[in-house]
Amino acid sequence: MFWKFDLNNTSHIDQLLDREGVTLRELMEEEDVLQECKAQNRKLLLFLSKDHCMQELVTLITEEPPADLEEKTRFKFPNIACELLTSDVALINDKLGGDESLLEKLYHFLEQEPPLNPLLASFFSKTIGNLIARKTDQVISFLRKKHNFISLVLNHIDASAMMDLLLRLISCVEPAPLRMEVLNWLNEERLIQRLTELMHTGRDEERQSNASQTLCDIIRLSRDQANQLSEVTEPDPLLAVLESQENVAELLKNMFEGERTEASVVNGTQVLLTLLESRRSGLEGLMDLYSQGCERSYTVNSSILCAIEPHLKDFQQLLLNPPTRSAILTTVGVLEQPLGSARLHVARLVASLLQTCDLSICQEICRLNTMDLLLDLFFKYSWNNFLHLQVELCVASILNHSENLIPLFQHCRLVQRILDAWEENDKNQAEGGRRRGNMGHLTRIANTVVQNLEKGLAHSQMNDLIKELPEDCRGRWESFVGETLRETNRRNTVDLVSTHNLHSSSEDDDMESPFPNDLSIQQAFSDYQIQQMTANFVDQFGFNDEEFSEHDENINAAFDRIAEINFNIDANAAAFEACCKERIQQFDDCEEEEDIWDEKEINYATQIKSRSRYSTWMICLRKYNLLFGVSLSSDSSPKSAVRNGGRGRGSASEEEDVEEEASPQQPASAQAQSECYNITHNSESFR
Repeated sequence: MFWKFDLNNTSHIDQLLDREGVTLRELMEEEDVLQECKAQNRKLLLFLSKDHCMQELVTLITEEPPADLEEKTRFKFPNIACELLTSDVALINDKLGGDESLLEKLYHFLEQEPPLNPLLASFFSKTIGNLIARKTDQVISFLRKKHNFISLVLNHIDASAMMDLLLRLISCVEPAPLRMEVLNWLNEERLIQRLTELMHTGRDEERQSNASQTLCDIIRLSRDQANQLSEVTEPDPLLAVLESQENVAELLKNMFEGERTEASVVNGTQVLLTLLESRRSGLEGLMDLYSQGCERSYTVNSSILCAIEPHLKDFQQLLLNPPTRSAILTTVGVLEQPLGSARLHVARLVASLLQTCDLSICQEICRLNTMDLLLDLFFKYSWNNFLHLQVELCVASILNHSENLIPLFQHCRLVQRILDAWEENDKNQAEGGRRRGNMGHLTRIANTVVQNLEKGLAHSQMNDLIKELPEDCRGRWESFVGETLRETNRRNTVDLVSTHNLHSSSEDDDMESPFPNDLSIQQAFSDYQIQQMTANFVDQFGFNDEEFSEHDENINAAFDRIAEINFNIDANAAAFEACCKERIQQFDDCEEEEDIWDEKEINYATQIKSRSRYSTWMICLRKYNLLFGVSLSSDSSPKSAVRNGGRGRGSASEEEDVEEEASPQQPASAQAQSECYNITHNSESFR
């Protein structure tokens, strides 16, 4: 709309283009050059698509700007050039994708020695990625002719932009037959094997990290695209290599060969976890398995498990002898020997392997006493909740295996550890210490044991194992379950905020409100908050026309709701009337009416006092309405409001101000505040 109604029909860009000898740099200095380009300004596009302009734009994004320029303006023109080249304008895409000299100039950027400038690398990756999506045939054909393309990209894999470029080649090529050709080409270039080689312990950590992330993304992208394709096609060659036993074995060899560094262990384990992960993503999937048992386990390619099983002993050694780390300062003190990312990733791997329910894997983990080590770490690092979650998932998985229960209860002494840790925590808290950070997960583990004892898949065998415990331990466990754990669960299920109505009065806490609790207004407001802002939102908002037509037919329709209000205060009528009498003098109907035409002295103080009392009444009545949900019309008087509230006294003709003497030491406004407080306070006592 801004451009449509702009009175200035000729932009400054057009004026520059009309000038003879205008340069590309002059146009790029204009603030609206990108908007004009995306708005398909014909003059500008014809100028930008000229050979010398396209050459200069490509040069800007592939060559380092002079180092003597000011830092904040040094990459200004390269950034604008990248935005112009990737503005998704057909004329520029056709020119860049169809001119092989421009593609050669772009490709020359990869032939530089590492490291690349990360900003220029991002400009290059974005430009090539846009061409892959828009000019797929031309660009893929050009790249396939370059036999060293994959080698050059992997040579610069330390730049994350190169990782993005590889992923675009895999995910942005359409249609499906052409995508399969690209995947076969990448497979012929041994892309997966080359990325796996970069995971070797002797490689640079940045290269290891980017190679690991690339492999993980390829796994997820390939699986997602395979699930989305409705027609049956040939399998993804890259995913087939990734899931092969040979490639997984090579990955594990690179992780453990030579000096075991934390980077190689972490990056390699991330790839294994991605291969093992279920189709359900994130914590939700893990907790779904935890809550519903082993019958909801997911299928994993057996070749992956076969490759991992011989190396479980290597992961066991990592738990015993992790890569050396220096002490760190935490909020609970100095940690001389931190847990470290390596051991945390091993715990994650063990949890994922147990969730596959593969019998051979589970038996090997039990044989190596891996769970015993993880429980040791659970209690040693009492403030590492990342570790606690993984150990909890491990215990939940084992409790669904009758074959693996005996080591957990006998060798790992799970029940005794729970009891001892709980008693130590209680003792520590009794001495003024803080509650340990693993008590929440310990509670969940104890509840899992109890639930499986009652209705688990192996509850009979578990009950037999509990009976085999020493008598004193069995007694402690029964007492713990029946008293301590039950009380803990009760406290944990208490609402943090009470759902009952809150009131300010400390008196009559047990008195129930005599008025109905109408939640229709709150529900209407809640519905208003959650409705979506759609195109017909304005038409749907508010009342329907039918509602107004019904009210037009019946003049009393507006007062129907008032008539429905149930003022059931018979039990408290006397108390309410007594409360009102404390502040309101009774009207004497027999009192002689004052002649309004008599001359009398004007007393401004009395008027101020009356207005103040009237304002006080209106404030108090508003509070009364909020308390009891009573709706008053705009012309309701204070006395009529009292009558509606249950007084049943007085006539409609009474319009005199109620006279009341104020204390000499108390000004009118202060007395008004006092009256308002007393009436409101007394009214709240009836809630």
